[in-house]
Amino acid sequence: MQDRRKISLAQEAKETQLTFQTRRHFLRTCTTGMGAMALGMLSGSWNFAFGKSDSEILYGNQPHFPASAKRVIYLHMAGSPSQLELFEYKPALTKLDGLPCPESLLEGKKFAFIQGVPKMLGHQATFKQYGQSGAWVSQHLPHFSNMVDEVTFLRAVHTDQFNHAPAQLMLYSGSPRLGRPSMGSWVIYGLGSENENLPGYVVLVSGGKTPSAGKSVWGSGFLPTQYQGVQCRSKGDPVLYVSDPQGMSRDIRKRSIEAINKINQQQYESVKDPEILSRISQYEMAFKMQMSVPEAMDIEKEPAYIHEMYGTEPGQSSFANNCLLARRLAERGVRFIQLFHWGWDSHGAAESEALNGGFIERCRETDKPIAALLQDLKQRGLLEDTLVVWGGEFGRTPMMENRVAGGKDNPFKGRDHHTDAFTIWMAGGGMKQGFSYGETDEIGYSGIKDRVHIHDLQATILHCLGMDHERLTYPFQGRNFRLTDVHGKVVKDILG
Repeated sequence: MQDRRKISLAQEAKETQLTFQTRRHFLRTCTTGMGAMALGMLSGSWNFAFGKSDSEILYGNQPHFPASAKRVIYLHMAGSPSQLELFEYKPALTKLDGLPCPESLLEGKKFAFIQGVPKMLGHQATFKQYGQSGAWVSQHLPHFSNMVDEVTFLRAVHTDQFNHAPAQLMLYSGSPRLGRPSMGSWVIYGLGSENENLPGYVVLVSGGKTPSAGKSVWGSGFLPTQYQGVQCRSKGDPVLYVSDPQGMSRDIRKRSIEAINKINQQQYESVKDPEILSRISQYEMAFKMQMSVPEAMDIEKEPAYIHEMYGTEPGQSSFANNCLLARRLAERGVRFIQLFHWGWDSHGAAESEALNGGFIERCRETDKPIAALLQDLKQRGLLEDTLVVWGGEFGRTPMMENRVAGGKDNPFKGRDHHTDAFTIWMAGGGMKQGFSYGETDEIGYSGIKDRVHIHDLQATILHCLGMDHERLTYPFQGRNFRLTDVHGKVVKDILG
């Protein structure tokens, strides 16, 4: 009986071994072979070629060349604000207000909601020039207008996508379809984190909703999952389930994670699935975050003048709180910090999404905190190596959106989605100060000089961080992928 049991166990072990030697298993695990080493060398991915685990390369990778920025704070106005009510002053547009839109602006064009022949819509704001640069800014941004000499305006940005989710995916992953890694994930994959006790990539959301593309805009796609963004909250537990369960001590939690990771390590040694290493790293990071994240996210200890400057309210969920948190995270070495503020989709179908309604409220919610963030980073010596980026996923049309039921006069003003020209600004981290790049036509409809595609923006952000967008690649499904796909060029004229 005992001999039979030994034979049975031996046979089971042999079958397990054979399972791991099947063609499918070989193809899945041959990434550590000579072919992968050659591929890694050719693509510049030395860590991949020589089989270093992701947990080993997560911290302290070297850039391709000296960087002007160590970190990025990306301020995304989800829904896309109208550049024609904020930064693009076009007197000719005001003269056309209420007139039928010329056919030349409609022929061959696709819009999300405009039908028939809409009317032109003049500025729903007044403009003045500010600073030594003489930048035009509307009355909706009184605090930001004092900071224009710190920023570079990109006035002729364009994209390929006119609906929110695809445009957001295009902006952050380089593709309008799901499955690609987000920009922040690429950055952490390329550079790692400066703080081993905090995530390298943190996301903060305000406005009551997540972006239209959902959490995929901070997902890791086909990169190991440890490179995805970690969503934190300014109200309640900073990260869901970061607190120990009731009755579980810190010591018990530590021993539990050690036991889990021991099992994970044994499983990895059996099947060599790199995702298991990611899980090990995530468990370790989660344990560290229990101590580091609550401290980093606690804004109550900030002095009163800081709360006044940002307009923060500790314990609440707000864009102002998130801006202050962004500064605190930047101080602590978080590499990529992404703020999403929802509610900028100004179609004019209701007061909440009208240029003469909700749009003004969104400006009030963000103007003071953004100006404070720039000022605070500068006074702490952080702005020079922190790249701050502001914008939406596309722009808004110079014509009024005519999506009104029943043909009644609409008291609310709105604009449709527009891909051909919109404004993004960047500050710090190697940017020129008080500078404008690009130009649109007399009504802000099309870029006519120094246009910047979304892939160019991505390439420029990576360049500021010391990475060549053509060399930052990851092998997947038989070819090397990159954030900019096969496009993109660095906009060198805006670099200081």
